[in-house]
Order: sequence, then C-alpha cells, then structure tokens
Amino acid sequence: MAIEIRQTLNLSQQLRITPQLQQAIRLLQLSRLELLDSIQEEMLTNPALEEDDQPAYGEDTFTEEPHDMDNMQPYTLSEVKVAEEDHSNSWEDIDWENYVAEYNSSNAQAPAEEKEERAAQHFENFTSDRSTTLSSHLIWQTTMSSMPHEDREIAVKIIENLNDNGYLEVSVDEIAVELNVDGKHVEKIRNIIQMFDPVGVASFDVKECLLVQARFQCGKNSIVETLVLNHLKDIEANKLEKIVRKLNISIDALTEAISIIQSFEPRPGKLFTEEETIYIVPDIYVFKVGDEYHISQNDDGLPKLRISAYYQDVLRGKVNVTPDVKNYIQEKLRSASWFIKSIHQRQRTIYRVAESIVKFQKEFFDNGIKFLKPLVLRDVAEDINMHESTISRVTTNKYIQTPQGIFELKFFFSSSIKSLDGDSIASESVKDHIRNMIKNEDRAKPLSDLEISEELEKLNIITARRTVAKYRETMGILTSRQRKISR
Repeated sequence: MAIEIRQTLNLSQQLRITPQLQQAIRLLQLSRLELLDSIQEEMLTNPALEEDDQPAYGEDTFTEEPHDMDNMQPYTLSEVKVAEEDHSNSWEDIDWENYVAEYNSSNAQAPAEEKEERAAQHFENFTSDRSTTLSSHLIWQTTMSSMPHEDREIAVKIIENLNDNGYLEVSVDEIAVELNVDGKHVEKIRNIIQMFDPVGVASFDVKECLLVQARFQCGKNSIVETLVLNHLKDIEANKLEKIVRKLNISIDALTEAISIIQSFEPRPGKLFTEEETIYIVPDIYVFKVGDEYHISQNDDGLPKLRISAYYQDVLRGKVNVTPDVKNYIQEKLRSASWFIKSIHQRQRTIYRVAESIVKFQKEFFDNGIKFLKPLVLRDVAEDINMHESTISRVTTNKYIQTPQGIFELKFFFSSSIKSLDGDSIASESVKDHIRNMIKNEDRAKPLSDLEISEELEKLNIITARRTVAKYRETMGILTSRQRKISR
C-alpha cells in the first residue's frame, strides 16, 4: 500500500466566542465596585480611552432596542460620541501675582467647590480611628502598666501571636522556649493580659474567654462562673429545669445569670477588626409615581468615557506618524470603542431585566414580601428575549432599591409552593410567614415544626413538617425546645 500526502478541504461550523464578546460577558457579571476597577484599569492601559465631562450612559440610552449579545459588532469611530479637546492655553490666563498674594494671605478663603467637597465627606472619616488595631491597643496598655522590661517582652510576644478574634494561637510552652523563660511566668503574664481591654483577650478558647469575663464582672464562685464552667451545653440545649435542680436555685436567678452570660463578648478581638465596612450601592432605583413604577439607573460615580480626539486626528492624517504607530493607535481605538459599547450594553441589559422584574413582581412592590410571586430565570429571559445565562449574570451582585427596601436582583427569583386553591406561592413568602409566626409565639410554649405546618395550612399553604424544618434552619432559627423559656 503506497503512502502519499494529500490536501483535503473540509467545511464545518463551530461556535467561537470572540475576545470582544468575552469582554462584554465579563463586564455584564461584574458588580458595581468591580466595574469601577475595570474601567480604571482599562483607562490606564488604553491611551485612546479618556474620561468625558458629558453624560455617556444617560437614561436615553435605554430607549433604543438592545443589541443581541451574540451578534454584537464594534462601534465605528463615527458612532462613538467624541468631544473635541480644548487646545487653548489656560495657563496664560492666570494672574499669578494676585494668586500668590491671595494664597499667602491669612484671610484667604477656600473655594466654594472645595467647601462643598469637605462638607460631603463621610462622618466615618472623622469618628473612626483606622490606625488602632488590637495589637497596638494591647501594646499601649502594656506600656502604660508597671511591668518590668523583661515582662513587657513576654507580653509583646503573646500579643503578636493573637488571631483576629483575640485568641492565643500558640501554647505557653512554645513562647517560654522561644524566649528562654519559665512557662509559669509566661502564664502569669498571659493572665495579666486577659484583664486588659477587651477583657478575655489572649484566651485559648471560647469557654476560657467567657470564664475570664465572668470572674471579672461577677467575681469568683458566682453562679455565672459555675454556669460557664459546667453548664454551657445545658444552656445551649435550653435544659433550664435540669440546671435549676442541680444548682438548687430559682428560675429567676438562673435567667438573670444567663442574661449576663449573653452580654459577654465571645470574640474580644472583633471590635478591632481591620476590615472596612462595605456599603451597598444600588444599581437600580425603583420609585412609585401615582400608580406606576419608574426605573432609574444609578450612574453616579461611573466615569463617562470617550475616544481621544487627538488619536482620531492621527488616523485622519492630521498628525504624521509611522505605519506601525498608526496600526497600534487603530487597534487601541477599536478596543476603546468596543469597551464603551460593552458598558452601554451592560447598562441596557440591567435596565431591561429590572424592568421585567418590576412587571412580574408589582404586587411585591405594592404590599411587601408576603406578595412575592414565584419567578425563575426563564420567565424574565423569555420576556426580554435573552438567554437564561445572561439573566443569571445580570442578577449576580446587582442591587435594586425599592419602596420595600434594598434587595439583590436574585432575591426576586424563588421556587414555588402550591396552595390549597391551586395557586403558587414564593418560598420567600412562606419563610416570611414562618418568621412572623415564631416572632409572635408564646415563648413558654413555642410552636413545633408540625404546628407551624398546620398554621400554614390555615393560610392555604401546603407545606410538610420537614419543609418547615428546612426553611427554619436556613433562616438560623432554633428548634422549639431551644426557643422555650421556662416561667
């Protein structure tokens, strides 16, 4: 059999995701903070992209029909809004002599814009001391104490080995070996640090931390100390009768002691955490005007982008450059125009998804969570002619402010439960019914899961006992036995 080389031509079709479409999909699923970071990064890497002072993503953008995500084509330069640069030399118009005289004057006043900017600063900037950490706070107390220099070194070593919750992560013997000192002396210094602020720091576990706080607040041999030492599990299981019989005390005394334990801080280092509070900024605002709901896109803080007029002049031949430079600029301009279009597409898609959700969940916006309807991604996808995966990306880490509060867009998608009359009820609405029942129950006779199921049946909601138990556990609600309070 002869072996020969041949050329053959085959025609086939395959699905490919272009880099431009990948970028559009990536921008679509980003949260608001991630989008800001992505825009800043793109502006640093692409010189053809710059910030515009004029609005770029106004509400008029959403009146046009959105482009199909699968057939998106890059903008041409003529389609992208371009603002001409101001080439006037503004530096020559400044009266420098008067400026220096005014700056050096003791009566110089800050510009009005600067005053407004200062007034707009957050109150947290003036009240929170971000430089204070748990370690620095404890070391400061060590410095202010009457410890000898050698003991301070041991104290600092203990403080350096505390975790974020304030617990000691190494043993006393390890510190003693490292510093070449007696272990009993290290334990003595640790006991001193445990009485620093916050009380209970440098403990090994939760039980020891609570015990230190019990002795600090109530003294030794108190009921609170006894409960922490021997009856924490009984308290957790709400076996109060057992504790009363064993300690021979009244139920009122036991209840008072338990309330004291509940006031203790099991994680003393939590107050000095270095994590900053992240505030939720809604992507969509929904407000009611008359009988209709209006949707407004939140574009505050998003940079308005444009194509650089200078690099457009380069392509038009107004500036002489080499062919390689011209090709580079052309590539960057194409990338910048596609990036702007991708952001436009993202904003349009979020707007249309929110508009569809408002249409499906109008009763929720009118009356609250009990009127939330079952909704799946397919319903919104068919309503706005998009794929379910696109809806899933849009609703991830996006928030909407409504007359009922701020919710993640995914909140409006929930499974359904059948009612006795054949209608469907959203699982979130059922959870709200369960939450309200437990909130208003008699704490001496809390409702069991079976009793809650029977109460829901009176509201025409069919739920099994195990379904009630599952919902109760997802909401972090204890069992009826653990919720019971003896009287």
